[in-house]
Amino acid sequence: MNPHLIAEAAAAAGVTGSFTLGMAGAGAGIGIGLIGAKAAEAVGRNPGAFGKVLTLSMIAMALAESIAIYALIRAFQGF
Repeated sequence: MNPHLIAEAAAAAGVTGSFTLGMAGAGAGIGIGLIGAKAAEAVGRNPGAFGKVLTLSMIAMALAESIAIYALIRAFQGF
């Protein structure tokens, strides 16, 4: 899609960068919370898999947090 068209549509609807950042931050927070909860549950069921679960959950949390970072960049750009 055309980025200028998206920017014009967002401006017409009154959507600002702070809204974008807030929604992405909320989504990232929920995602990180769910990852942490499921990682704790997995370690509780199988304590021997602690190392593997920790590694995978840290990677997944970093990917979830990157969504908020992308939104922060977009918010500073004015979209």
